[in-house]
Amino acid sequence: MSSDLDRIFKAYDVRGVVPDDLDADLVRDIGAAFAGWSGAPSIVVGRDCRLSSPELAAAIADGATARGVDVVDLGLASTDLLYFASGSLDMPGIMLTASHNPKQYNGMKFCLAGAKPVGEESGLREIRSIVEQGASPAVAARGSVERRDLLEAYVEHVLSFVDVEAMRPLTIVADTANGMGGLVVPPVMSRLPVTLHHLYPELDGTFPNHPADPIDPENQRDLKAAVLEHGADIGLAFDGDADRVFLIDEQAHDVSGSLLTALVAIAMLEREPGAKIVHNLICSWTVPEVIREHGGEPVRTRVGHSFIKQVMAETGAIFGGEHSGHYYFRDNYRADSGLIAAVAALGELSKADRPLSELLDPLRRYADSGEINSIVDDQLGRIEAIASHYEDARQDRLDGLTVEFDDWWCNVRPSNTEPLLRLNAEARTPELLAEKTAEVLALIRGDGDA
Repeated sequence: MSSDLDRIFKAYDVRGVVPDDLDADLVRDIGAAFAGWSGAPSIVVGRDCRLSSPELAAAIADGATARGVDVVDLGLASTDLLYFASGSLDMPGIMLTASHNPKQYNGMKFCLAGAKPVGEESGLREIRSIVEQGASPAVAARGSVERRDLLEAYVEHVLSFVDVEAMRPLTIVADTANGMGGLVVPPVMSRLPVTLHHLYPELDGTFPNHPADPIDPENQRDLKAAVLEHGADIGLAFDGDADRVFLIDEQAHDVSGSLLTALVAIAMLEREPGAKIVHNLICSWTVPEVIREHGGEPVRTRVGHSFIKQVMAETGAIFGGEHSGHYYFRDNYRADSGLIAAVAALGELSKADRPLSELLDPLRRYADSGEINSIVDDQLGRIEAIASHYEDARQDRLDGLTVEFDDWWCNVRPSNTEPLLRLNAEARTPELLAEKTAEVLALIRGDGDA
């Protein structure tokens, strides 16, 4: 059992190949463990469209109700719809999804009542321990299962983040990759003055057109072509469970997660001047600069949703953004939502009355490397070598090691689950970026003294 759990329990969720790593029996045990651990009388459960999801969702419900816990069944849902349900119903929740992973995978994301995050340090270890110890006997009074449809309430909630009446007509291409964006994107866009060209809207857990992983440039190829074909104002790429979104401008150029964080921060500061905005430490220098320029207060945090949500709760921040495409909103129970971020961006684009590329030009200030992963046996040793090499830099250890000079910076942090070091770098010029990225990679990979 322990080796099986080693494969599937990650830093923030449970994930594995079905049925090799994750089958109905194990999912039933995990559902029962979570239901008992949460201490709540009811939990809410949603699922994505993977072929294994109906059987595994039934197993979650079976495990939870065997512990005497009632289940509110959302049926098909995006992850942010599950978070909305957890927040609005004030119930713990389980989302059955493997997000952007290939079709043979499935997984489980957890939250406590109010969409409060559950991660390795905030519950997953305890849940795993309960599963390892074996299921307790079923209680005499089994819980019930109630089917509930919250899609319409969720749509109203998403639209509350933008002034619908003030928006101008826009042409949009959305690629939902046969994932759960196909459920939630159309009803939201139908309420806005937009012309929507929707690629791969059918919910199909075999993902027949391309993988539901928009961070891979190959999976954005069709979207970019469609943006140019339709003369669209913007392109939206959603991952499999639709909690992340990536933007494409009208020229079919990428919009980084940092740029979207800055753009949404502007929108949020218009709603609440002077508010705090959280950003993780691999976001561009642009993000805190833009927050300050618009009267807000930037708050820097570690990478990862549980850290961002915790800091948002502690500081009262109105919004938080990650370079990886996750965007968190205080008024969304501090949970992330790709669709709310997209709607906020549409609102800013509408007000600007100029192309997205021109709207973003003032925010394109630096060159960045993106995340570069290297297999490393001695992660901590390599980090110390980098710290020693750049001992004259400003350094901090908030998450891995950040090294900062006046004209460039980098962050190197270890993976929680793999023997990897993750490098993110940024510089004032592409030439300096290329030089410094190569220099740090040589230190990471032990290729020399750089």
